[in-house]
Amino acid sequence: MKSPAVSSRAAPSQESLFAAESGGLQAPLAERMRPRDLDEIVGQRALAGAEGFLRRAMLAERLPSIILWGPPGTGKTTLARLLARGRARFVALSAVLSGVAQVRDVVEEARLARQRGHATVLFVDEIHRFHKGQQDAFLPHVEAGTITLVGATTENPAFSLNSALLSRCAVLVLEPLAEAEVVGLLRRAIDDERGYGGSGLSATDDALQRIAREADGDARRALTAFAAVADAVLEDAARDETLVAAVTGEELARVANHGGPRYDRGGDTHFQLLSALIKSMRGSDVDAALYWLARMLDAGEDGRLISRRLVVFAAEDVGNADPRALPLAVAAAQAHELVGLPESRISIAQAVTFLATAPKSNASYKGLNAAMAAARSHGTLPVPKRLRNASTALARRLGHGEGYRHPHDEGGFVADGCLPDALAGARFYQPTGNGYEARIAERLATWRRLREEAE
Repeated sequence: MKSPAVSSRAAPSQESLFAAESGGLQAPLAERMRPRDLDEIVGQRALAGAEGFLRRAMLAERLPSIILWGPPGTGKTTLARLLARGRARFVALSAVLSGVAQVRDVVEEARLARQRGHATVLFVDEIHRFHKGQQDAFLPHVEAGTITLVGATTENPAFSLNSALLSRCAVLVLEPLAEAEVVGLLRRAIDDERGYGGSGLSATDDALQRIAREADGDARRALTAFAAVADAVLEDAARDETLVAAVTGEELARVANHGGPRYDRGGDTHFQLLSALIKSMRGSDVDAALYWLARMLDAGEDGRLISRRLVVFAAEDVGNADPRALPLAVAAAQAHELVGLPESRISIAQAVTFLATAPKSNASYKGLNAAMAAARSHGTLPVPKRLRNASTALARRLGHGEGYRHPHDEGGFVADGCLPDALAGARFYQPTGNGYEARIAERLATWRRLREEAE
C-alpha cells in the first residue's frame, strides 16, 4: 500500500521525528520494526483487534478526531499513521517544536487539499504541551472537517486538554504492553528481515524476559535496549568466528544501559501511585501500602511529599480512633527532614505500617465539614454573651461573660451548651466505635444526655 504523503511545509526538525516507515537498516530498530498494519500491532487488542474501535474507524467513511492517551512506547504514533494510510494525507507536528503558526500552515494546506478531494490527518505528538489557549486553534477546523485531528499525550486529557477540544474528540486509552507481548515483539525483531533476520542472531528466554521486564511496558524502550546488546554481540562475532552471536544474561550485564521504572513526578502515574498508597492505608491493607510506597521510593519520589500526605492521612482517616497517629506521622516527616533519603525511608515505612493497621475514623473530618456547612447556611450568628471576652470595663457593662460557669470549678463539666441559640442541639462530631474513639463516644454520649436533661 502506498505511504501517505507528508506535508512539504512541515518544519525539517519535525520531519526527523517521523521518518519514512521502512527507515533503512541504519534507522533505529524501533523505527524499522514499526507495525505496517493493525495485525502487527502488539497489545491494544481492545482498540486494534477484530472488533476494536480503530479497526472499525478505518472501515468507516470518515475518521473521527481522536486523542490517544497512554504511556511512552505503546503505539500512539504508529496508530495515527495507520489510520491515515491510503485514505488521507498524514501531517505530523510535535507540540514541543511547533506553535500556532505551524498549525495555521497545515490547516491552509488541508483546506486546499480538501478542495482537490483529499482529506488530511494532522497528528500532534505531545498535544498536552500546547497550553489550553493554543488548543483552541484546532477547534474550528476540527468542527468544519478541514482536518482530522489525532493527538497523542502521556498526560491525563481531563487535566491537560480543554473541555471544548475533548468534546470534539474520542479519547482512546492505550495500556502498557504485557511482558509476554514485549518478548514476542523482540522475537519478531530477531526473525524479521527488518530487524536481525538472516544475521544468525539468537537470544535466550531469560535475556528476553529480563529486557521485557525492565522495559516496563514500553516497546520502544525494549527494542532500543535489545538493539544495543544485539549489535554488540554481532560485532564481536564478526571479529571472532569462534563466538556465537547470542543475546544472553551475561551480555546484558556487560552492554545494556538499564533505566529505572517509568515515572513522572508531575504526571498521571505519580497521582495514581499516591492514590493507591492512600487507599491501601485507608483499607487497612498494610502489604499493599508498603508495595505502593516502595514503587514510589524506587522511582525517586520526593520523600517530603509522601511525608506530607501521611500527616494529612493521620488526621483525616485515623483521627481520634488512635490519637498517636498524627504525632507519629509528624515525627516521620521530621525524621525525613533530619536524615533524608535513603535512611528516612525506614521512618516513612514505620508510619505507613502504623497508619495502615490503625483503627480508622474520619469523624473529625466529617464533623468539620458539617460545622462549616452550618456556619455558611446560618450566616454570622452572634456569640452568646456568657462566652464573650470580658477583659474591659465596657465589655463587663455590656454583660459579656455574665453567667459563664467554669468547668474546672464544677468537676470538669457543665451542662450549659456553647452553640448559638439557632444551632442549639446540633450534632457535628459523631465518633465511631473504632479504637480509642469508642471511649470518646461514651463520654460524649453522657455529656450530651446531661445537656438535654438540663434544657
